[in-house]
Amino acid sequence: MITPTKLQAGDEIRVIAPSRSASILSEAGIQQAQKRLEELGFTVTFGRHIFHTDLHNSSSITQRLEDLHEAFQDSQVKGILTVIGGFNSNELLPYIDYECIKQNPKVFCGYSDITAIATAITTKTGLVTYSGPHFSSFQMEKAQDYQTEYFKKCLMQSESFIIPPSTQWSDDAWFLDQENRKFEMTSWKAYNIGEARGQLYGGNLCTLNLLQGTEYMPNLQGKVLFIEDDEMTIPETFARDITSLLQVAGEIKGLVIGRFQRASKMTEEHLIYILDKHPILKFIPVLYDVDFGHTQPMITFPIGGFVEVNSTGKQILFTEF
Repeated sequence: MITPTKLQAGDEIRVIAPSRSASILSEAGIQQAQKRLEELGFTVTFGRHIFHTDLHNSSSITQRLEDLHEAFQDSQVKGILTVIGGFNSNELLPYIDYECIKQNPKVFCGYSDITAIATAITTKTGLVTYSGPHFSSFQMEKAQDYQTEYFKKCLMQSESFIIPPSTQWSDDAWFLDQENRKFEMTSWKAYNIGEARGQLYGGNLCTLNLLQGTEYMPNLQGKVLFIEDDEMTIPETFARDITSLLQVAGEIKGLVIGRFQRASKMTEEHLIYILDKHPILKFIPVLYDVDFGHTQPMITFPIGGFVEVNSTGKQILFTEF
């Protein structure tokens, strides 16, 4: 695997929109996210086409590709953050210059729909990419400290580190109302106890499944999977999607599931019922309600990096990232 050079204060971060356009963000939100990144010591620049928008609140394939390639080709840029998720980053996959990316490795981070493009880059180039906050995630005020701390640990240092649970979590529309947040106590849970060490793949489940049958789908045999889904899923669709992924993956070493949004109607009873259907999950460590996905705050994890999962002690250790 190719591990990108870690970010450091003074580095330039380029913001691009390979999925949904930045035009959906408020001017105040953009300023707040930029300010927070600058407080971390970064210089923030923007792709030329990120505010272009079409019928689907995105921009053309050509425009999105230009911003992606320019970000990797620009030697001044040390890290790339996506604006936000969306629905269509997989449109870019056949047209990406993967050799260009391989020759210019650097940090690439985002989540949700960005799972498609991040996973494709890792599969085609061997470059470790990252599932973590978007540029827009840095608008958030409350619960930002935890999110930023593990963004920094994953992207700005090389030493192994343990991820502890956050002290509290939220599933409210913070981007509409920053003041009246509702938080709940956090509790990671173990479906099956055990320990696993291995290479990590994953991200947004329904997006990852879009890669099945293509050259962009990684070999998941013997891997540790981190998966999550958003408010558009329901227990029945999650059951179908995880079944599909497990069937293509074969023998995996461990499974970590991010916390579900309330709108998904995924209860603990539903989740246990779904997991009980898969015999393999009785023999590997399985954690759920972990701090990643579409609730806040979220951790950053390396796609293609290496992890140790101890579901008995409810501990996650990133070793190579």
